[in-house]
Order: sequence, then C-alpha cells, then structure tokens
Amino acid sequence: MPDDLDLPGKDSDTRGPRGIQSVEVGGQLLVALAHHGRPLALKDLAREAGMTPAKAHPYLVSYIKLGLVEQENGGGRYGLGPLALQLGLISLQQYDPVRLATPRIEELALSLGHTVAIAVWGNRGPTIVRVAEAPSPVHISMRHGTVMSLRGTASGRLFAAYLPPAQVLEALRLNETADAEPARFTPTFEAILAQTRATGLAQSRDGVVAGVSALAAPVFDDGGRMVLSLTAIGPSGHFELDEHHTPARELRRVARELSRQLGWREPETMTPAA
Repeated sequence: MPDDLDLPGKDSDTRGPRGIQSVEVGGQLLVALAHHGRPLALKDLAREAGMTPAKAHPYLVSYIKLGLVEQENGGGRYGLGPLALQLGLISLQQYDPVRLATPRIEELALSLGHTVAIAVWGNRGPTIVRVAEAPSPVHISMRHGTVMSLRGTASGRLFAAYLPPAQVLEALRLNETADAEPARFTPTFEAILAQTRATGLAQSRDGVVAGVSALAAPVFDDGGRMVLSLTAIGPSGHFELDEHHTPARELRRVARELSRQLGWREPETMTPAA
C-alpha cells in the first residue's frame, strides 16, 4: 500500500492518541478503493487492504449501510458510495490551493536552501503571490505581484506548457513589446514546452536575470487543470537543474502531494488543456 495513503496514526506509538482498531482496519478498504479509483471485486479489494475476503465482507456491509460503499447490481464489484463522494466534494471545497501550498514552500526553502515562490495565472500571465526566502536569500526581484516572463522564466514556461495555447498567446500579446518576438509559438519555444511536459518540470538558466536559475513544478486540481507553480530560484553557480537531483525531486514530490490533496489523479501522460 502506498505510504502517502496510509491511515493517520497507523505507525503511532503508545504515546499517541488512542483510536479504535477495528475502524482503522476497516478503513484500509476505503483507502484501497480511493487509491484505485474504480470498483473492485471482493477478493481483489480484500487483497489490496491486506485481509481475507471473509474478514472484509462484514466491514463492507456496514459501509454500504452508511453510504460509504456501494455494490454493483447482482453481487458485483464494490466502489465508493454516495456519502464518500459527498465527503470528497466537501473536502475539495475547503481547500484553497495557495493556502494549502504556502506552508510547503517555507519547508522547501529551508530544505533546499533556495528561495521558493508560488505563482498563479493572473490577468497578464504568471504572477507571484507568495515567496519564502532561503536562509541566505539571493537578491532577486520576486515581490508579490511580479508578472513572470512566459518565454524566459521557469514559472512562465510551466504555465505555457500546460495552459490552452490561445490563453498563452493572449498573454504573450499583452506582455511583449513591439520590437520583441511576435506573439507566437516559435520552434524553439515549442521544443522547450515539449521538454517541460515530458519531465513535468520547467527550468531556466540565466534567462531574464544573468546568474540566476530556476526550476518550477506544476500543481493540478481535480479536473487536471494547472492551478499554480512551485518555483525554486537561486544563483546559477550553486543551483542544480538536473531532473534527477534534489531540487527537482523535492519540487516534483511536493507538487504531486498538493495535487493529490486537490483531487488530482496522475494520468499516463499530461498534455495541455484543449
């Protein structure tokens, strides 16, 4: 069973609050259904929850009565019931993506030693709304309200990779001056966006500001829409951009955890919205 779906208190010692063991055991059936996202036969569901079918069945009968589980007609597979769906919708409504991500960027700034920011899509494009300074901050213009370049910054490239092309082109038209590149997707820009989608990360080195590098990871909502970026920024000489190194791994890990909290389920491939 994946660690991020373990029940709270599963590994707690005797000093933690006392719970009801049968609730925790039966709860593994709900965890298994939530993890798979589709109805399962009794034997498969029991196996995923680490119990025998005979042990699982009484729990499922009780969950059906509560509306947490429902069974397909004719004694078929078990899936999440109407009460579980209602609870899920209410939980999603309580989550504000920026509020949810704010404490996480503080943790990332401390662990990575780099400034970490949250950017959302604003009226003119990717806009910084939260900044967590590194223990030894680099003097970079990352104030709240700063609109990031779509072509030259990691945050901008990330949004350009995952938002509908028409939306990106409109932002390019609003922000690029008359003597800059026209508002279009050049082959070079397309290649950058394709690489971003392939790795799930955007990067920039010495882009808008010489000597400054950045990595950005996307956070998605329950509809698969990108709602914000987590962006780490630091001096190019001390900033590792490789996707297999710590900054990339940690950004991607936290972004995925936040996405899952917002109801996102990871698809096989991620493409921009139509």
